[in-house]
Parts: sequence; structure tokens; C-alpha cells
Amino acid sequence: MTEVAVISGSRSDKPVVDKVLRVLGEKGVAFEEKVLSAHRNPDELDRYIKETDAKIFIAVAGLSAALPGVIASRTDRPVIGVPVSAKLGGLDALLAIAQMPPGVPVACVGIDNGENAAHLALRILRSNG
Repeated sequence: MTEVAVISGSRSDKPVVDKVLRVLGEKGVAFEEKVLSAHRNPDELDRYIKETDAKIFIAVAGLSAALPGVIASRTDRPVIGVPVSAKLGGLDALLAIAQMPPGVPVACVGIDNGENAAHLALRILRSNG
């Protein structure tokens, strides 16, 4: 069973994704890693969200950072967004992830802070026994 699905919007997000995977791997958490853009692969993303048995999603995205919100709009499982510092130092992505509409909750960690996303996922997993 997959505990955490780590999805990035682009292969260029790999350095931040690697931070997430390192922590999850050290803690022995079962994870899947995918590169699925909310803009370029919307149908594939929808399919994956519906088919995965992951308990938590970590979405790594820069620029418009639509990925975490799109995932949260299609599942009731927890979604953690990790903004990536592409342009504007990552503030554009941070604000896009943090400012979700009511009913589409996304937890947001600091810019490029994949480690904290993994640690938050671990706490959520522990709290759900």
C-alpha cells in the first residue's frame, strides 16, 4: 500500500522532490513519485488521483502552482503543497498554494522545503494510526 504520493508538475522540480523522497525513504514510508502537470496532463492526473491508494498527496509546484489545488479539488485525502522557487523567489507559487478557495484545503510548507512536507505527512500518518 502506498502511503504518500509525491507529484511534481515538472521534471525541473526534481531537486525539491528529492528532499521529500529522502525523508520518506529514511523513515521507511511507502511512496510513489510521479511527474504530472495540472496543465499538460490533466486527464492523466485525474486518473492517477482516482486510482492510487495513497493516503496523502505531496504536490511540488512552481510558478502558478495549480497542482496542489487541482489535486485537493478532486480528493478528500490530505494534500500538502510545496512551492518551488522558480520566479519571484517562489512567492508566486507560495501565494497560489496558500490561497485556496473554501472547501479546497491545501497545507502549505515553505518555499523549496520538501523536508517539511515529508515531516508533515509523517505526522498525519501517525495521527491516523
